[in-house]
Amino acid sequence: MRKSALVIGAGIVGLAVARSLAIKGYTVKVFDRSERAIGASIRNFGMIWPIGQPSGELYDRALRSRDMWKQIGREGAFWFSEKGSLHVAHEEDEWIVLQELFHLFSQERGIELLTTDQVTSRSEAVVKKNLKGALFSPHEIIVDPREAIAALPIYLREKFHIEFVWGKCVRSISENEIVIGSHEKYKADIVFVCSGIDMETLYPREYQSQNLTKCKLQMMRLAAQPQGWQIGPALCGGLSLIHYDSFKAAPSLPKLKERYMDELKEYVDCGIHVMVSQNGRGELTIGDSHEYGRSHDPFDKIFINELIIHYLKKVAEFKSWSLIESWNGLYTKQVNGEPHCFFSPDPGIYVLNALGGAGMTLSFGLADDIVASI
Repeated sequence: MRKSALVIGAGIVGLAVARSLAIKGYTVKVFDRSERAIGASIRNFGMIWPIGQPSGELYDRALRSRDMWKQIGREGAFWFSEKGSLHVAHEEDEWIVLQELFHLFSQERGIELLTTDQVTSRSEAVVKKNLKGALFSPHEIIVDPREAIAALPIYLREKFHIEFVWGKCVRSISENEIVIGSHEKYKADIVFVCSGIDMETLYPREYQSQNLTKCKLQMMRLAAQPQGWQIGPALCGGLSLIHYDSFKAAPSLPKLKERYMDELKEYVDCGIHVMVSQNGRGELTIGDSHEYGRSHDPFDKIFINELIIHYLKKVAEFKSWSLIESWNGLYTKQVNGEPHCFFSPDPGIYVLNALGGAGMTLSFGLADDIVASI
């Protein structure tokens, strides 16, 4: 008789865990309190971003996750683009850091250091004035998170016979039995809790003992570019160099961050690093900022959006800057820098959370590793 599993949460972490469990031979049922996924998994760039992960286990996990995204996309579940990424430099100290990263990672990661002419041949969107060059990585892919996260449950149901129960809030778990409302109960061999920012409903005491915080980010979307114009690879400005852990390997990075603190302190204080991705309809997703704390107000700060656009116009130029949407998202993160939070509060119960904004990049590979470990 096949073993059974229940997964709480239908964001990317829960979906990835459900897939891994089904491949392992479990019958799987996924529960989500909303009628569809509405959290951090649909409020991001849609970037699957190995370049941002440090060498070793996390980089390998990111590559495996990317391959899974591509496999599912090639099966027709959703649109994806594999044009890679460009980190551009418009200041000399940024260019020095990119050169250092190239020498550190070129053999391992197949990246290229591009001259100004090579950059502009790859992307018409990069501002040519003061451009020093760019670091190109071929491994990053883009999905539209709203489309992909909506399509994944359909794909998982059809391919792995995973059942989804929407609009049902699991209020308690005891001895591998979940309770919904007053009387509705489901029991399984194992239960996975992948509840994202909701750390108050299930196992709040255990969550309190974990080293977790919540991050609020602000993002925007520009209208589809006219005549099908494409930006090419996803673009990152210099501020992104102080955001990703992989770039800490560059010896000159502390000096660059020091300059940013002097000249762009407002950006650093708001955790702003400026990036842009393009979806299949030609729309541009731009952002973002990072504010940390256990509780956040629900309001967007206009000055943060203005800072993002002001900086972006120094590194990128588009055919249309028509703003069609702005929003904020929340995700959980380990304060101590660990890449995720995983614990078992009771036998057969597992909690997986806090991928720190890298859920799209790491979830598929991480889920395989976690499920294999149990």
